[in-house]
Amino acid sequence: MGKMIFNSRMLVLVVWTCLFASGLQAQDSASVRIVPRPVEAVAVAGTFHITSSTVVSVGDEGLKPLAEYFSSLFVRPAGFSLKVCVGGQGNIRLERVDDLSAEAYRLHVDSNGVLIEAGGYAGGFYALQTLRLTLPAAIESFSPVEGVDWTIPAMHVVDSPRFAYRGLMLDVSRYFIPKENVLQIIDCMAMLKLNKLHLHLTDDNGWRLEIKRYPRLTEVGSRRVNRNGVPFPDRRNPLPGESTSVGGYYTQDDMREIIAYAQARQVEIIPEIDMPAHSNAALAAYPELACPVVDKYIGVLPGLGGDHADIIYCAGNEQTFHFLEGVIDEVAALFPSKYIHLGGDEAWKTYWKKCPLCQQRMKDENLPDEEELQSYFMRRMSRYVQSKGKEVMGWDELTNGILPEGAIIFGWQGFGNAALKAAAQGHRFVMTPARLLYLIRYQGPQWFEPLTYFGNNTLKDVYNYEPIQDNWKPEYEPLLMGVQGSMWTEFCNHPSDVTYQVFPRLVAVAEVAWSPKSSKDWPTFVEALDGYLAHLQAKGIQYAHSMYNIQHTVTPVDGKLKVDLMCERPDVEIRYTTDGMEPGVESALYESSLILNGDAVIKCATFCDGKKMGKTLELPLDWNLATAKPLLGLPAPANILVNGLRGSLKQTDFEWYTGDMNRPLTFTVDLLKSYELTECAVGCITNYGMGCHKPRVMKVEVSDDNKAFVPVGSLSFSDAEIFKEGTFIEDLKLKVDVKARYVRFILDGPGNCPSDHVRPGQLSRIYVDEVVIR
Repeated sequence: MGKMIFNSRMLVLVVWTCLFASGLQAQDSASVRIVPRPVEAVAVAGTFHITSSTVVSVGDEGLKPLAEYFSSLFVRPAGFSLKVCVGGQGNIRLERVDDLSAEAYRLHVDSNGVLIEAGGYAGGFYALQTLRLTLPAAIESFSPVEGVDWTIPAMHVVDSPRFAYRGLMLDVSRYFIPKENVLQIIDCMAMLKLNKLHLHLTDDNGWRLEIKRYPRLTEVGSRRVNRNGVPFPDRRNPLPGESTSVGGYYTQDDMREIIAYAQARQVEIIPEIDMPAHSNAALAAYPELACPVVDKYIGVLPGLGGDHADIIYCAGNEQTFHFLEGVIDEVAALFPSKYIHLGGDEAWKTYWKKCPLCQQRMKDENLPDEEELQSYFMRRMSRYVQSKGKEVMGWDELTNGILPEGAIIFGWQGFGNAALKAAAQGHRFVMTPARLLYLIRYQGPQWFEPLTYFGNNTLKDVYNYEPIQDNWKPEYEPLLMGVQGSMWTEFCNHPSDVTYQVFPRLVAVAEVAWSPKSSKDWPTFVEALDGYLAHLQAKGIQYAHSMYNIQHTVTPVDGKLKVDLMCERPDVEIRYTTDGMEPGVESALYESSLILNGDAVIKCATFCDGKKMGKTLELPLDWNLATAKPLLGLPAPANILVNGLRGSLKQTDFEWYTGDMNRPLTFTVDLLKSYELTECAVGCITNYGMGCHKPRVMKVEVSDDNKAFVPVGSLSFSDAEIFKEGTFIEDLKLKVDVKARYVRFILDGPGNCPSDHVRPGQLSRIYVDEVVIR
């Protein structure tokens, strides 16, 4: 190994300054591909080779664990470790400097070695993660890899984070994530320089942390009935005596291991003990803490729970507070984090309104309503947490009442703007908006994705998120601690289900949290992302390839159908066929909208360098008299009803239309001339768990002038027919014998879900798809 060319810090700074000032010897800076993107980075000619004789030196004893950590990366894949020493002239040198903040670093690599200058221990760790990601992905292998040249490209990097809070929330309650998989996710977080892991440890679906004072929390509260064969929203509540075979929890020793592993990787574990709602698991173990007016069986819920989710801790029972204080005692002692998250979300006050104890509490405390009773509850528990030397975090529903003093608010509802109500009162906050940073949502074209909730939060959506909005008051920005991606696990039944949803979108979260606001460049990010994903693949972690799949829109235009195909990846080609054949690298290249005026089966896929990258999208376009005809009485998005394409079993896939739940859905198809009609039909979807059902009545009327309409028939359905369980598509067909130009459909909503429904009493919704007129 040659003599180091940087024997003084000054020389490195001079080299750095010259490179950025003049571009001397610098390659295209775009060739430095690291996620999250560094503040400044320049690639230069050359590489540094790591061998079994490479020495890592640190400037002081306190940095030695970092060198040992970096050395350990090579043991399994390379079959050697690096020598570590304090002081001296190592080939890889790590030193503290006073002119950088604790998480900042400077990194200089050339053919002779590596110099890292870090403001603190964390900055040194993050510099090593940058090196890790520039090494061959085989560095992540669990077994020896032959023939790998362990090289690092020459470069100069100056880097520091944009936000102090860079987080991931893992819901380990709805699906218990085994300890080993949590550790794996922590390591993947560390590579991304994320530093907060918020563990949602308690909910209606399971209590996941051993509390020695209350053993029934895990003996009873960690286990539920097995409904895994049914989607989460469709799962019926447990019955007394049913076997509870699904569960799991972390012992306190398990949690100490998780905490220690995370600490070594600069990740702080933040525990959440949700209250007063999402508490069925705790109340199944200690039902005396529920309101005495609760007249239902209290069990650990396997799904949404329906009106059982209204069962929450009794705010009028003094024993509730003694119990929760006992829990906090052990949580505060176990977790080194200075934060404890107390939840506070989605607390329905059904039983509080009926409970004599809660009503007496309101009277004693001079509280005007149940919302302020929750505020009392949360403020009281917050004071107890603070008495343990901890700071309180909570969801943005806490802004519905008087906020606990000093509470940090997580903005989650919609775009997270409720957190600004807290900021207006001087409270710090974290942004984790459901519309953008909830990783439970679909991450790509829904036709290819596993079932989950709601709409899309794609990789590009997450990447483009900017937490600081132009309309914010100036005093809000200094109170923003950072951002968090939140992974809820209702639809997960295996650790790979979790990682599939988390990755690669967590990389985009890290980029938002770490990189400068002005540095966004989607093509550059995608290229750097591929390097990180190679490391995940080497670790055996399943991640989504959704960014390679094609999203479509089919729009009626002047009596024809315009088909647009889109892919998030800017570096792929879309190849397609219109005859139903599988597309290949020689198939037609998609360059602009396709215009069709008859039946067709479009198949398309993405390709890169001759290799198929995404799944094949199939669009069977079937024409009838209504296809591409004018649709009257509804806004433009409703034109999907006459675009010749049927939707999937996901009612949010952009091929289903829903109207106002409180009035009939009415629309008219203009056939442009009169036809002899024999059938009028509308497609509809049932998604039982989400309260989506077919209409109670479908009426059809016809007209020749769009003024005087004549009824030609109707269909009516009973509760038994409407509220069937499952997820399926039906065509509501009405036979007719009439000549007409205009056909009007009137669909009456199904009304409220019946009492034996998983959503009892909730107003159901209709989703309609293709209109078929023959």
